[in-house]
Amino acid sequence: MNLRPIGRLRTPFATLQDCPRNGRKLQPPPDCVAEVDEAYAEGLLDLDGFSHLILLYWLGPQPDLLTIAPRFDVTPRGVFASRAPVRPNPIGLSVVSLHGIAGRRLTIRNLDCRDDTPLLDIKPYLRTTDCEPGAAMGWLEPTPEPIR
Repeated sequence: MNLRPIGRLRTPFATLQDCPRNGRKLQPPPDCVAEVDEAYAEGLLDLDGFSHLILLYWLGPQPDLLTIAPRFDVTPRGVFASRAPVRPNPIGLSVVSLHGIAGRRLTIRNLDCRDDTPLLDIKPYLRTTDCEPGAAMGWLEPTPEPIR
């Protein structure tokens, strides 16, 4: 497998401790920028009509843990049942709102990663495909029903 960054994410968060747990919780959300490398600029064609995007990015070296206790919980949870950054493959995912495109620079909001994070991919958010209003939230629900 080969992953190649397609650009860099510019945020006001210099360290992991500066990053919000969820970029949507900051009000007002700060403007961030996705800078796409020149080699991938052509891939931005027709992106300007979308209000939201899915960004995939590389979180960098992380402890390789399979159970974690989330910041807001004391119970150990499987890493795949969490959104924690400590993962076997430290790939981050954020749904962001798109507020402008100037050349290869996308102005975005609701991002929660460190400045200079490598950007791996951009996908348009599709409300017809990406939204599941009735989705269960597992252990985060007050009374979760396990999948059988």
